[in-house]
Amino acid sequence: MATYTPKNILITRVARFIASHVANRLIRNYLSYKIVNFKFVKGDISSAGLVNYLLVAESIDTIMHFAAQTHFTKNNIYGTHVLLEACKVTGQIRRFIHVSIDEVYGDTDEDAIVGNHEAFQLLPTNPYSATKAGAEMLVMAYNRSYGLPVITTRGNNVYGPNQFLEKLILKFILLVMRGKTLPIHRDGSNVRSYLHCEDVAETFEVILHKGEAGHVYNVGTKKERRGIDVAKDICKLFSIDPETNIQMLMIPGSRHFESKEGKVLSVSNTLRMIVPTSKSFISPLKPSFKFLIYGRTGWIGGILDQLCEKHGIPFEYGRGRLKNQTSLMADIQNIKPTHVFNIRVRGVTFNAAGVTGRPNIDWCESHKTETIRTNVFGTLTLVDICRQHELLMMNFVTGCSGIGFKEEDKPNFIGSFYSKTKAMVEELLREYDNVCTLRVRMPISSDLNSPHNFITKISCYNKVINIPNGMTILDELLPMSIEMAKKNLRGIWNFTNPGVVSHNEILEMYKTYIDPNFEWMNFTLEEQAKVIVAPRSNNKMDASKLKKEFPELLPIKESLVKYVFEPNKRT
Repeated sequence: MATYTPKNILITRVARFIASHVANRLIRNYLSYKIVNFKFVKGDISSAGLVNYLLVAESIDTIMHFAAQTHFTKNNIYGTHVLLEACKVTGQIRRFIHVSIDEVYGDTDEDAIVGNHEAFQLLPTNPYSATKAGAEMLVMAYNRSYGLPVITTRGNNVYGPNQFLEKLILKFILLVMRGKTLPIHRDGSNVRSYLHCEDVAETFEVILHKGEAGHVYNVGTKKERRGIDVAKDICKLFSIDPETNIQMLMIPGSRHFESKEGKVLSVSNTLRMIVPTSKSFISPLKPSFKFLIYGRTGWIGGILDQLCEKHGIPFEYGRGRLKNQTSLMADIQNIKPTHVFNIRVRGVTFNAAGVTGRPNIDWCESHKTETIRTNVFGTLTLVDICRQHELLMMNFVTGCSGIGFKEEDKPNFIGSFYSKTKAMVEELLREYDNVCTLRVRMPISSDLNSPHNFITKISCYNKVINIPNGMTILDELLPMSIEMAKKNLRGIWNFTNPGVVSHNEILEMYKTYIDPNFEWMNFTLEEQAKVIVAPRSNNKMDASKLKKEFPELLPIKESLVKYVFEPNKRT
């Protein structure tokens, strides 16, 4: 079998769980490969002009198409069609790997001797799997009609680091750690296959290099487990009694349950073939929510996008400009949200208003009018309209300066013009009873490739200042913001992990977990002042209020290890 060697690889939806592990593996093992990450937000993959430009500008010869959304037929089918057409037009793609799911086969009997073969008929039984099957038909058609070198994969359940905690295995582990019982729906006889994400990534590495164009590959395992068996295994690992720690939840007259993405599933699908899989379960039915998000182009807005998808929460991005009251009213009337998220915590991106400053908040010093228009007038306009419609607004803001800074303390940092405007509007928002203000400080996520990530920034600097600060681990806290919205919590919250961590301590962790050869230098406050326009704040905000609401909230250093460094640990 001939081995294929790519040069420039486009990976769609790379921020998602499986795609991120595949990308990380390729980056580790093939230094000569250029990986292009297609930032996939609602509608982008449907832009033919953007896709064509990206393929040509980056000289893409290989595509690994992971992009999919559980709520939007447009993106699953039409988005794939746009990507395929761009491949046909440019004529430069040598390999197109389309990532599908096992649900396209439909239901599989529990007592089936063998699983689904790649040549079996596709019989999807829910709307999501139907859109995935439709996308597969398009992929096959482009292979047969235009000779596009496509490969299709079909997988089921995957588990491991960076996965959302609602997934079955991680959900059970977390419940055991919290001393809670493990809920099993019906009799727990539903059968699924489970594979670790690194095994899945290895499989895609093999398919990329040795897969044959025009073929379909099941990514599964012959070893299957009932839900009740998984629960018992986890109880055994934690040395607890399964008889007292597993709770059977019988649902009379129902053989269906709801997955995390809001998909209706029934008996498990089993695959007869080589390695990995993608799917699982989530908690019982939730009340009806719909989020309206202002902050589409922002980093945190993109992460919230993924969280809403994973939690099965419908959402839409606001189209209106914050300075335009009429357009905001139109958004609320058309979308009819239950909650509004205003995500603008950094000076570099006033995303909802379309005002962008680069490379950092120093931009605000020379663009004060634009800063006032967005941070002050825009925010107040939005909250006032939300109040008229009896909507709760989740408002993300910057933190304040000082040690032990509490929620009731007046915003006190006025070093930069950006911070002055944020402090000003926060005081005014206290007069509104429909606002939940979340003070974010130096946000960090597990995505160490993101240029917005605080760790990514300081690891690229020649010199760093070594001062302890309170910080926000997004992987842990952003899901809490969704829970806060569901609980209709109001007022001001210091949205940071308890405690402080210094720049040097973070870089020591980086060296220990990521790069043992990493080195850095420190400079003084005086040296820092020479290279920045506006002063920076340093603080330790009191997070006791948030800790009381969410007792599982980890201290900053523990959270860094659990959510950032351990998942990215080099082996």
